[in-house]
Amino acid sequence: MTYNWNLEPFSEAERAHGAVLAKELRLAPVVGCLLVRRGITSIEEAKHFFRPKLEDLHDPFLMKDMDKAVARLNRAVGRKEKIMIYGDYDVDGTTAVTLVYKYLRATGCSEHQLDYYIPDRYDEGYGISYRGIDLAHSRGTKLIIVLDCGIKAVEKVAYAKSLGIDFIICDHHNPDDMLPDAVAVLDAKRTDNTYPYEHLSGCGVGFKFMQAYARSNNLPESKLLPLLDLVAVSIASDIVPIMGENRILAYYGLRQLNKRPSLGLQAIINVCGLRNKKIDISDIVFKIGPRINASGRMMNGRKAVELLLSQDAIEAQSRTADIDECNEQRRELDKDVTEQAIDILGELSDVNKKILVIYHPKWHKGVIGIVASRMTERYSRPTIVMTKSGDFISGSARSVGGFDIYKAIEHCKDLLVNFGGHPFASGLTLKEENLEVFRKMITDYAEETVVPETLVPQIDVDAEIDIREVNYKLLDNLKRMGPFGPDNAKPVFVSRNLADSGGSRVVGKASEHLKVDVAVPANDRQVINGIAFNQAEQCDKVKNGYFCLCYTIEENEFNGNKSLQLLVRDIKEGQEPN
Repeated sequence: MTYNWNLEPFSEAERAHGAVLAKELRLAPVVGCLLVRRGITSIEEAKHFFRPKLEDLHDPFLMKDMDKAVARLNRAVGRKEKIMIYGDYDVDGTTAVTLVYKYLRATGCSEHQLDYYIPDRYDEGYGISYRGIDLAHSRGTKLIIVLDCGIKAVEKVAYAKSLGIDFIICDHHNPDDMLPDAVAVLDAKRTDNTYPYEHLSGCGVGFKFMQAYARSNNLPESKLLPLLDLVAVSIASDIVPIMGENRILAYYGLRQLNKRPSLGLQAIINVCGLRNKKIDISDIVFKIGPRINASGRMMNGRKAVELLLSQDAIEAQSRTADIDECNEQRRELDKDVTEQAIDILGELSDVNKKILVIYHPKWHKGVIGIVASRMTERYSRPTIVMTKSGDFISGSARSVGGFDIYKAIEHCKDLLVNFGGHPFASGLTLKEENLEVFRKMITDYAEETVVPETLVPQIDVDAEIDIREVNYKLLDNLKRMGPFGPDNAKPVFVSRNLADSGGSRVVGKASEHLKVDVAVPANDRQVINGIAFNQAEQCDKVKNGYFCLCYTIEENEFNGNKSLQLLVRDIKEGQEPN
């Protein structure tokens, strides 16, 4: 696959500011510039960035309606009203439900007073359901705390209110013009938002709610901070920005996850093969998160909450084994549906369009989001994958840089039963008779708004450096910039006009990978090792002349030995240096 390397050289001002930071903080020069590019221009800001502090978290009462939410919860707890904690079936929703349930139990609420509910992905769909409300009513529930959904549930909240049930909504998705008539709506994306940071995960909003509840009752936060491992898992899995308040939450959440995770998370860590390894954001994204998600995809998200609430190691191990088996089933299903989707596109000749809309009535609803991601990666086009779900069609959308898939779906809202999400990932529900009209409307919208450059695979490059700058000092500086994620991506570098040391070769069981050994100029004995996964076809570029690499800098560990390694993203032909 041919990639465009997007590289914007540092300006003179960025270099000047970066040089000051590098000198004062004893950083590699390029790291000073990287900080400036991320909006960190002063010594004080850099110190806060490198050493996040919990005391820098915002006052939770700055969030609109937080005082109302806390007052209603205090009343419910004081009167011993039954409370249901309701959340979405994905990682963000299940971790949020677990966090709020755990904290309220730890601070005095009885098991009889608290209940939790995760809707069934297939029978109820996304968000608040009438079934869930009716169950709450039958159990005498007076307050529902809903997490990671609910911001658009105007009719359902009104229905609950008619039954004498109050709602506190904790969400982080974009609202419609009208908010539900809940006691409190905690969402920093409200148009009348008063909170300084709007990119919290759903679990993050739940954390802020519990933080406010603790302060209002003079409860020690010592029982709340250990739950930050759940917040870190939600931040990584829901792909929210890891800057600002999220950076602090993720930083301390990862520390908790590595030092003393809950029994449920420890069981997942063990089955992932991450025991005794330092866990980072990518480990959550690719190993921990998918297993928690598999519960909601293949059975019911309640199973994930049961695991995360485990208080016995043997019980946690057993529950994890069940979820791990679900994850294996999900992977096989994902593979099969992806292959079928590729076949359908071949038949429809849709790959030349600016958006891909793929439908099959028999696909498993639990994997269409993953398949949409696969299609987006493969064809570099925004993709919507849909299947039949009960009386409706459900779809999951993923996008590429520069195209807001949420706005595209919102453009078609008159055809939809429901929709929601983010610029890069959204979901939708529509009636079957509207499928073809929807397909045409969103295709026309994409044809008008998607610029051709968007459809070429892109790699955003942070800086071009001389290969001689790659050393352990630079690696150590880069480690301090973590945790990495959206808005604070792991720095990507380009080095040009490189030469093979003689050791580059194709490797792997199927000869699918390329080991790259780069000769360091002016040092005949120094070699920097790199690995280019699934790029064996690039071998001739490395062996037959000068080449350019696009890469991140990693620490490779093998048999207990650690070494610096380039993780090669792409290779292009180069010219002999002057």
